[in-house]
Amino acid sequence: MTQSMPALFLADSTGLDFLNSIATPIDTPLDWLDDGEGLLSWLAQARLVPEAVLEDMRRRAIPGELDRLADQARALREWFRAFVRAHKGQPLHAAQLAELEPLNQLLKRDERYSEIVAQEHDASLAPRLIQTRHWSSPASLLLPVAEAMAQLVCTEDFSYVKACEGPTCTLLFADHTRGHARRWCSMSLCGNRAKQAAHRHRMKTNQKN
Repeated sequence: MTQSMPALFLADSTGLDFLNSIATPIDTPLDWLDDGEGLLSWLAQARLVPEAVLEDMRRRAIPGELDRLADQARALREWFRAFVRAHKGQPLHAAQLAELEPLNQLLKRDERYSEIVAQEHDASLAPRLIQTRHWSSPASLLLPVAEAMAQLVCTEDFSYVKACEGPTCTLLFADHTRGHARRWCSMSLCGNRAKQAAHRHRMKTNQKN
């Protein structure tokens, strides 16, 4: 079912946010892709698919189709997680890209096209060229996810793809901070927990002394 808690978007990379669609932000593990509705909700929150397209897919899907698509999304997520965890913290090399052939095969299914549209709210402005795609089936909903994963591989320095240092945290992020000193998925989550733990440790040490 759709999770009541909003999905986490802390990674500074949509491809990594996809991996973070399963997490334990407090005590209980949450999977925002646990069924078809969960997948549609996550895609909407990530702004990867227009709301009108998602509503159309809800109407067109046969019973169980979206749940099966969520199964595929979770399998894609865990396959890509293995790649990212294996290579994070170091530059990618050409030989490692062969491992991404399943992602290339998914990307080849895309039906993107360009379209000239008027600027919104101002007819006097010049038209603009936008990229969009044919949403031919529910399976096409995975294509913007695949594109986000590919963008991660091609635009991020994997040297600065990191795992949160929280002892029980599973979240990944791209460290874009100055000096690349980021340690936590979020200061409001694991950063504060670490501060509180350090404070408790100091208090105990002072009491013993």
